Amino acid sequence: MKNLGFLSSALIGAVASARSMTPMATLATARLAGRRTPGRLVLLDHPLFEFGAVVMGAGELLGDKLESAPDRTVFLGLLARTLSAAIAGAALAPRGRERAGAAVAVATAVPLAYLTLAARKRAMARFGQTRSGLIEDALVVLAGITVVALSVRRS
Repeated sequence: MKNLGFLSSALIGAVASARSMTPMATLATARLAGRRTPGRLVLLDHPLFEFGAVVMGAGELLGDKLESAPDRTVFLGLLARTLSAAIAGAALAPRGRERAGAAVAVATAVPLAYLTLAARKRAMARFGQTRSGLIEDALVVLAGITVVALSVRRS
């Protein structure tokens, strides 16, 4: 594993800006596959949390296509992004620098949530909600998988 400093934390924050549960789902999947994160988080050592994160990640991908889905910048959406980015950013930060990694991820996720929402609204106007959502899902999930894959190591 290469030492990427806080780059992984910033990139996973960018992922959280578009899909709040994807960072946790990709980390949980990596952990279930026997990979270790650079940063230490006790939360990731609980199988129930890992399973729940994967289920919530999948649920978010489905729920986002509903017309009743709220914007990512409503209070609860920003809260979910903040928490997910903080946890994932800490897990991907260098060991002993977890708090700084959490801060970097949150500082990336929150402002980018507004930018990714604006981009999604433009895409929705052009391609419709479901089609634009599927495209965004593919890009965000691929980005999450890539960031986590480049940041974790075998147990």
